Amino acid sequence: MVIKHATRLTGYTPDAEDWLWYGALPLVAYAVLLGAAILLAWHRTFSLFVVAGTTLLLLFVGIHNAWDTVTYVAVVGHGQGSKEGK
Repeated sequence: MVIKHATRLTGYTPDAEDWLWYGALPLVAYAVLLGAAILLAWHRTFSLFVVAGTTLLLLFVGIHNAWDTVTYVAVVGHGQGSKEGK
């Protein structure tokens, strides 16, 4: 859904870093999480470490994306068309 939304943007063109943080890293993390879930029956300890690492990756991705969004809103401004400033 995020990738679909990013391709439809008209006011901003995502660069390579945006594609990495918003698209590639979450997809890789969820694929690794699925692999760890499949391997859980045979390699319990290893799979749990993979789940923990994937959880940390998703946490860091979430923190980065939230910070990126807040920084964008602070720099560009939110609601530029509002009548509050007039």
